[in-house]
Amino acid sequence: MLHERPRLPVGFRCASRNCGLKRQGKDLSLFVSDRDAAAAAVFTRNRFPGAPVLRGRAIVRAGVLRAIVVNSKVSNVGTGARGLEDADRMAVAAGAELGVAPERVLVASTGVIGVPLPIEKIEAGLRGMAAELGDDPLTGAEGMMTTDTYAKAMSIDAGAATITIVAKGAGMIAPNMATMLSYMFTDAELSASELDTLLRDAVRDSFNMLSIDTDTSTSDMCAILANGHAGRADPGVFAGALRALCVAMVEALARDGEGATKLLRVRVRGASGDAGARRVARAVVDSPLVKTMAHGADPNVGRILMAVGKCVDVDFDPVRVHARINGVPVVRDGLHADFDDAAVRAALAGDPVEIEIEIGDGPAGATAYGCDLSEGYITENAAYTSS
Repeated sequence: MLHERPRLPVGFRCASRNCGLKRQGKDLSLFVSDRDAAAAAVFTRNRFPGAPVLRGRAIVRAGVLRAIVVNSKVSNVGTGARGLEDADRMAVAAGAELGVAPERVLVASTGVIGVPLPIEKIEAGLRGMAAELGDDPLTGAEGMMTTDTYAKAMSIDAGAATITIVAKGAGMIAPNMATMLSYMFTDAELSASELDTLLRDAVRDSFNMLSIDTDTSTSDMCAILANGHAGRADPGVFAGALRALCVAMVEALARDGEGATKLLRVRVRGASGDAGARRVARAVVDSPLVKTMAHGADPNVGRILMAVGKCVDVDFDPVRVHARINGVPVVRDGLHADFDDAAVRAALAGDPVEIEIEIGDGPAGATAYGCDLSEGYITENAAYTSS
């Protein structure tokens, strides 16, 4: 069960402040362990990765980190050699402030693409941050926000250990091997190789099944640090807690997607294989027509049939397909069911909207997470560089 109020594990602290990248609000965050932590991370597979992603891929191979420094507003993507130099300078500045080697510092940037990073502001902003480090993960989450409407942090017990996650969304989200910016900290004792396996398994069924707008960010990054203060962790217990924590954060990110008014959860069962189940679930949650159906509480369930049916690479018999919306049957045997419009409108008006789809072809299943599509998404993204 999630903690009522999130807390950092033993040995971790964080801080955030405004360094002048944003006109107002925090734009720089720092997370640190009091000793070397085993580490693993996954990164975006977008072919235009940002400089922090390129640098992060290299340093995480050592499997040891001490700190993470994150700025918002400017993503340091599409900035060439200068961007790589700025990412290194950011790590050097954070390391100097903390007394940590720069190769133990993971760097991340999020925001507008193609704009040079105002590195001097970040360097100046980092000076003195060590004195502000505290134990509230929400403080660290504040400096990571771009279009998020609130800071996101959660924590959970994993045996004697604690796992804490901080993350930011809220648009350009259709992860491929990672997620937006998401960082997990634990005082469990686990090796870097164990963390790598645990992280990839958790991400696969959580962040990699999340889609706000079908766009995979150039800055996606998901990392986990384990400093061992709580002693050796049972990998099975830890895996269950980590997965539950990731799913909870995914639902929070989906619900706070740009312009979103509700969480959209699509559960697919009865597929012949895992890949097919994931493909159908993602197709439904990605569909702009399904998203607008949910937003307008419009019982046009033909849109569900369309979204499932466009998965031409998945083998199934359409006459065996059934679907429900928040428990109300809307498709039976591949046909529009005889349902009460008012009941379905009421189901769609709620939050969350859960669509269950039975393929009837095998034992595999998958769940995808997303949100509705509203005018707010267009408003936000029509003037993003000005926000």
